[in-house]
Amino acid sequence: MFKFIGFFSPVALLLSGCADYSPSIASATETPLSTSKGAVSTADPRATAAGEAILAQGGSATDAAIAVMLALTVVEPQSSGIGGGGFMIHAGNDGVVTFDGRETAPAAASGRRFLDEAGERLAYEDRVISGLSVGVPGNIALAAKAHGQYGKLPWTDLFAPAIALARDGFLMNRRLNGSLSSRSERGGHTAAARAIFYGTDGEPLPIGSRITIPELAETFERIAVDGPAALYETSAEALATYIAEATPQDGRMTASDVRAYEARMREPVCAPYRSYSICGMGPPSSGGVAVAQMLGQLERFDVASLGPDSVQFWHLFLESQRVAYADRELYLADEDFVAVPVAGLIDPAYVATRSALIDPASALSNVEPGIPPGAPLARADGDEPPENGTTHFSIVDADGNAVSYTSTVEGAFGSGLHFGGFYLNNELTDFSSSPAIEGVPVANRVEGGKRPRSSMAPTIVFDASGEVVLVIGAAGGPTIPVQVARSIIGVIDFGMSAEEALGLPLIMAFGPNVITEEGSAIAGMVGELQTMGHGQVRLLSPRGKANAVLRTESGWETAGDPRVAELLGYE
Repeated sequence: MFKFIGFFSPVALLLSGCADYSPSIASATETPLSTSKGAVSTADPRATAAGEAILAQGGSATDAAIAVMLALTVVEPQSSGIGGGGFMIHAGNDGVVTFDGRETAPAAASGRRFLDEAGERLAYEDRVISGLSVGVPGNIALAAKAHGQYGKLPWTDLFAPAIALARDGFLMNRRLNGSLSSRSERGGHTAAARAIFYGTDGEPLPIGSRITIPELAETFERIAVDGPAALYETSAEALATYIAEATPQDGRMTASDVRAYEARMREPVCAPYRSYSICGMGPPSSGGVAVAQMLGQLERFDVASLGPDSVQFWHLFLESQRVAYADRELYLADEDFVAVPVAGLIDPAYVATRSALIDPASALSNVEPGIPPGAPLARADGDEPPENGTTHFSIVDADGNAVSYTSTVEGAFGSGLHFGGFYLNNELTDFSSSPAIEGVPVANRVEGGKRPRSSMAPTIVFDASGEVVLVIGAAGGPTIPVQVARSIIGVIDFGMSAEEALGLPLIMAFGPNVITEEGSAIAGMVGELQTMGHGQVRLLSPRGKANAVLRTESGWETAGDPRVAELLGYE
């Protein structure tokens, strides 16, 4: 069993006045528990089965994660796949290791990529549903790099479940059918995709229909035999040409861009919370820093005694978001291009100064970014669309190795472009549209070879003895760090099961205003939140998409967001 070895000061020194509170992890519940082979939690039971099959064969958590990623390419094409990228965290005997499979911009891309001749942002269709939005896919390179370090089974074996799903077929569930209907401008953008997922009437195939994708099965078979070279070498010219022909302006992708792609290993972002250690992903993801900052700011408050039914807890949580996201917007970007003061942003003394801004009684009227140790000159930042085409899976193997992997194509069905049986991402729209604001360069501006900032927050939580206790992540664009931090609080502070923690309401601050879910406990607190200064509170339909594996007294508890579960049926 892997043990995390702490490298920071004792938790008691993190923030002055923080409560000395360390509740035990939730006891076992009726939620499904692991077998002796390990545990797998994904957003689709067919992907879960693929991961479990690999574990049953003696595969590692990394092997199972790769099989899951491939299976999700087939059954959840609206959310992720080999046409996109992701971030993976591995916890094992060699410590915490993170893999960056984020997509990259073509070498010729410029900061004006998404602007017209007048400097105005291009129309949605030209900006998103085109080659302009497509970055070089990273998931296969990430998988190969991780497998080379932590794989136990042969690479070819990991493709078998996904090949079977693509060739033999899978049933259309409510969730995919709904996405094909509501995002038909992307899901049905190409004739190839329409032939797979839509009927002759132009409508998505009915729920319960059997879908086969033989072209994707052939793509998988080539990659299974030839390795990542099948995508990044053999198919480089065809892939780049296809994307370039759909690119109306700016630097077009070339075969050299595809061949040059490399998955990177990054330093993890680890910080204490109570007696636990929280490890997440560093830049170009903002998720690890945001989660660490939110939790660190809240540590001085006894949120456990407040509980999830307290308006004051949700007020404090909103304020921690506002403070953390102010820093996120200014500083976080691809650290290969921008100096990101990660250590300063999670420095205990700095986090304490940011926490001191939070008033337990009223909302901040305005939140400015701080100046953490090592901060470069201030940079303005711009807009960033949500990542709606995203998925997360959490896996633990029989040896106690843990993997937290978030995979994405950015928006639902990505760019809508369809190549080799899979959708291509629109990740480059995660760059800021404007290269500069008032003459100040934007940290997250488009640059050739750069990786756009992400909100993805795959996370692994360790207890005081260094044991893995929670493997978690989420989908949902800028709400991802919020969902992860909320769920960690649910487990650690409220003593909830994984399923209960993932089911906590979503509430998020956007500037002075707030979104939350209709029908939730928070919906009844709108008046009180507004009295505390939270501006307009907008009620939305229930939303969230997270997956977790939690260690309990009886084994590993696997859990998915209950909001998603009801959409997976075939009726």
